[in-house]
Amino acid sequence: MVAVQVKFVDAGELYVSWRWEHEPSRPRVLVLPRAEVRGPLADLARATPSPLPGESAGDALARALGRGPLVDRDREVALSARLASALLPHPLAVELNAVITSGRRPHLRISPSPSTALVPWEALRVDDGERTVHNADVSVLPPATVRNAVARRVSPFTGPVVGVLDPRVPGFGDASGLGSVLGAPGPELTALAARLAPGGVRRDDVDRDVLEEALRDAGRLLYVGHVTTGGHALDARLHLSCGTATTGRAATVGAHRPLTAADIALGHRPGAPRPWRIPNRVALVACESGGDARFAEPTGLVAALVHGGAEHVVSTRWTLPTDAGLAALVPGFRPTPVLDRAVVAVDAAQSAPDPVAALGAWQREQATRWERTGDPAFSPVVWAAFASAWAPQRPVRA
Repeated sequence: MVAVQVKFVDAGELYVSWRWEHEPSRPRVLVLPRAEVRGPLADLARATPSPLPGESAGDALARALGRGPLVDRDREVALSARLASALLPHPLAVELNAVITSGRRPHLRISPSPSTALVPWEALRVDDGERTVHNADVSVLPPATVRNAVARRVSPFTGPVVGVLDPRVPGFGDASGLGSVLGAPGPELTALAARLAPGGVRRDDVDRDVLEEALRDAGRLLYVGHVTTGGHALDARLHLSCGTATTGRAATVGAHRPLTAADIALGHRPGAPRPWRIPNRVALVACESGGDARFAEPTGLVAALVHGGAEHVVSTRWTLPTDAGLAALVPGFRPTPVLDRAVVAVDAAQSAPDPVAALGAWQREQATRWERTGDPAFSPVVWAAFASAWAPQRPVRA
C-alpha cells in the first residue's frame, strides 16, 4: 500500500502538510490562503443538511434537499471541482498522479481541521467524470494521541456482529425528533435485520448495559439510529433505549438519558473509570456521528471508539436525510430506497477484508451513476456523508 498522510490545521490561514508513509523524513507544508478557501467551504456548509447557526433541523433539510446543490448534478459538480481546486495543493496532486500513472492506487489518510470537517474528500471532482474515490482509497486519520495511545489495544476481528437498528428512544414517538430513522424497512433491510438483529428494528430493550455486555466479545457493531452533538466533542450523544434509571454523564432528556462519547471512553457507571471494550469494526449510520473534527479537540464518538479498540469506524459528516425526507423534499424524486441501501452497503463494507476499499467501491459506483444520470437517488447528499476512520494497531518497537 502506498499511503500519504494529509493534515489540515486552522491557524488564521489554512495550513496543509503531507508525508508519504514510506518517506516519513520528507514532510511537505503549504499555506492555503483563507481568502481562497473560505468561499468554497461556506458554500459546502450551505449545501449540506446540517443546520447552520440559528437554523432548525427541518429548515436545514428543506434548504439542502429542496434547492441545494447536492441534489442538482451540474451545481454539485461545480462545487466539488471548486473544493478540489481549493483544498488539494498542486504539488500533492502531482505526486498523487505519479503514483496513479505508475499503476498503483494511493491511500489518502486525511486529518481534517474544524473548518474542513464537512469536506467529502472521496467526492472531490478531480477530472471530468472522476472523483477522488475513482483513483484512490480515502480514510480519516484519527488524532495521534488517540490512535497511538500507549494503553490502546485493537480488538481482534472475531466474534459475533451486534446490530442495533433504529432503537426506540423512551419518551419519543416515531414522528418526533428522536423517532424512527428507517420507517417501514424494505426487503433488503428486513433481511439484514433478520441476520444481525434477531429482535428486529425498533427494539425498545437495548440500553447501555445491554450493549456494553454484547460488545465484550463482538467483532463488529452496526448502529443505525440517532446521534446528536453537544457543547464539546466528548458530549456527542448516541441514543439507545436508555431510561432515566441508567447512569451516565449526560443529563436526562425527558424519559431518556443519552449515551455520550465520554461514557464510552471512561465508562458510564459511577466510580473509577471503566472504559468500554469496543469491537474491531464499528459503523454509526446516524446524523453527524463523525463530528469529532468540528471541535478543536477532536475527541468525540469516533475517537472514543478507536481508543476502546476499534480499528475501522464508519461515521457521517453531516445530517443524513431519511427516505421519507428525500421523497418529500427533493424535487422530482421517485420512490426509491436510498438510506436502506446505504445501510446495507455500509454493513457489507464492514465485513469485507478491506473496509476502506469496500466502502470506496460503493461510493465510486454511486458517484459514477450520479455523474451519468443526475438521478437524486444517487446524490452525494447520502453517499458522500460517509467517512471511514482507520487506525491499525501501532507496531510495537523492540
